Amino acid sequence: MFEAEFWVAVAFVVFLGVLGYVGAHTRLLKGIDDRRERIKAELAEARRLKSEAEALLASYRRKQQEAEREAQTIVASAKSEAERLADEAEAKIEEFVLRRTKMAETKIAQAEAQAVADARRALDIANNRYTGGVTTYLDVITAETTLLNSERLETQLLGQQMVSSVYLVKALGGGWDASQLQNEQVRPQSGQIVQQ
Repeated sequence: MFEAEFWVAVAFVVFLGVLGYVGAHTRLLKGIDDRRERIKAELAEARRLKSEAEALLASYRRKQQEAEREAQTIVASAKSEAERLADEAEAKIEEFVLRRTKMAETKIAQAEAQAVADARRALDIANNRYTGGVTTYLDVITAETTLLNSERLETQLLGQQMVSSVYLVKALGGGWDASQLQNEQVRPQSGQIVQQ
């Protein structure tokens, strides 16, 4: 009678009819539409998340660049501040050394002047006593020798003070060579100072 393909075709048509009667095609289309809407929603969410991530990345990069610029500004500011403080410290040290040196030179000059003045007073007293017949001329000679030694010492100390000033200028940035100054030092010689 009919061949097998005919019966397969009839069964297939009946199967489709049953599916149509039960409404399977609407459920299938509804499921596909629902799935399509879920995929669209997930794609929209993915796009939104991607745009947020790109915005966050851009914001992070801006903040990183700002932080790097700020760090460079801070480092540059710190370097300039350190250089300024170093310059100030150097200037203060130079001022301090110069002030102390000047004070020491002043004290030495005062002591020298006082020693010479005392020797002159002693010579005047010895001359007055000799003129008055109270002492011998040996006391006058001793007083003159003391005055001469004080004046020599004053001169030698003044020379040494000048050499020290030159060394100070050199230490603070002067352009002299130390070997040029070593031969110029003024040192008292033992034969020049007669002790009482």
